[in-house]
Amino acid sequence: MLRTRVITAVVLLAILLPVLYFNNYTAFAVVATVFFGAAIWECFRLFNPETHNAHVIALVWSAVFAMSVFTGHTNLSFWAALSVALWIARFAPSLKIGLPPLGTPANTVLSLVYAFAVVGCFAAIVDLYSHSPLFLLSVLAIVWVADIGAYFSGKAFGKHKLAPSISPGKSWEGAIGGGIAVLVLGGLSVQFGGDAFAHTFAVRVQHTYGWPVLAVVLVLMTAASIVGDLFESQLKRRAGMKDSSNLLPGHGGVLDRIDALIPVLPLAALIGSRL
Repeated sequence: MLRTRVITAVVLLAILLPVLYFNNYTAFAVVATVFFGAAIWECFRLFNPETHNAHVIALVWSAVFAMSVFTGHTNLSFWAALSVALWIARFAPSLKIGLPPLGTPANTVLSLVYAFAVVGCFAAIVDLYSHSPLFLLSVLAIVWVADIGAYFSGKAFGKHKLAPSISPGKSWEGAIGGGIAVLVLGGLSVQFGGDAFAHTFAVRVQHTYGWPVLAVVLVLMTAASIVGDLFESQLKRRAGMKDSSNLLPGHGGVLDRIDALIPVLPLAALIGSRL
């Protein structure tokens, strides 16, 4: 399993890093569309495990997304704002109130609403990339640091379960540790990053709004990443699935890799639009 995970990770990095490094928008748009289509396919499978039409739905949504991205006719701010609103109004509360049963009209509506949130995530990716590939990468790094910090903090200190009925392995200590890791590394990047980090997300926020706002933003982004992770875990538990798919051997599916990013990236895009 470890060997498979490593090979998949190396292949993904071999694809993604050159796209970011060479700043080629066409290549970026192609890769973004492919991953978007995979995420939409997995989304509708999670909401309707018995469906045989998820691939058709994904192709249609991908075609529309590709046309929007390549022509530039996407209102990126609208999708980011809509996605943030959906997370606040519907997805975050579901961690407390639960999800509608499979096969009900309410579940169908929720599947479409979550698909819109996925659109918002990928629209935010396009928006953040338009600032610069480094700006996008710096936002992704915040989520990665939060995840890694939560993992090791949870392993070392985890005693109080965060959401035992959804994801028994997550703890409050892990969540707090992830937040601390983000705050520390974000602060270090601002204080000692110099010119190399001048155009990263954390540095731009601090330079525009100051330290207190940066701290609040980083904590909010950490919290949002946890909510995104828990929501997808809730979907998989209800559907009886271990992973959203097997598209990424050793890693599960695309949604398994971006679940924490789905609420975070639109939030970062809204904040980034004012920097």
